[in-house]
Amino acid sequence: MTKPLVYASSPALATALLLAAGRGERMRPLTDHTPKPLLPVRGRPLMQWAMQGLQRGGVERLVINTAWLGEQIPQHFGAAFDTEGLAPMHLHYSQEGVDFGGALETAGGIARALPQLADVFWVAAGDVFAPDFVFAPEAYERFKASSQLAHIWLVPNPEHNLGGDFGLSAEGLALNLPKLTSPAAGTEQLRYTFSTIALYKRTFFEAAWCPIPAGNPAGVKAPLAAMLRAAMDNGAVSASLYSGAWTDVGTPERLAQLNAA
Repeated sequence: MTKPLVYASSPALATALLLAAGRGERMRPLTDHTPKPLLPVRGRPLMQWAMQGLQRGGVERLVINTAWLGEQIPQHFGAAFDTEGLAPMHLHYSQEGVDFGGALETAGGIARALPQLADVFWVAAGDVFAPDFVFAPEAYERFKASSQLAHIWLVPNPEHNLGGDFGLSAEGLALNLPKLTSPAAGTEQLRYTFSTIALYKRTFFEAAWCPIPAGNPAGVKAPLAAMLRAAMDNGAVSASLYSGAWTDVGTPERLAQLNAA
């Protein structure tokens, strides 16, 4: 097997963050004793699909944030993730549950993990199934050389989010458009759903854009959407459309459908 390209980065810093801290309320009772990212999908933990994609893309160091039942995740994966034919991926943890008693939401969690992350880094979600997504080193380098603060991947709207999240311009910029209240309206500009897969620069989480200090020492809980929308209004977020298999595994029914396929 051809060895994948490896991102140019300080060996002490990770080029990817996997979000795995959520409670998974809608998945109860399945998540009462198991964190959602460890629920099995087609014979392996749900989060492992994203981990293997990142590893195939050449990521050598990955940070995983944890909170709800978070001790189970490092117990399961340890300090390194091995896949036959690929170099081991070193794992680091940002333990929000241990440090603050609960999850810090997306922006708060990224800010908390920021000291462990490189100047440019992937973010993916441990509860999203996108087995064919390619975490391409070429996309990483292209974004690194750009003037954008973030590059996000959008997907066609699933049944549970027909109004979509963001628009996409002909020039490849993500657009801050209001959610459609009537998705069937033919005159409206198309909206797509944010896949949660993205590339970010550290500068997006510095003072001009993010009020939370690096490391989030106070444990501030903060969502990411408002930051993204503000950056979109300044033309600072690019986007691509991904049309491969993608499921936000947010309910027991969606999990059962994946495992029945």
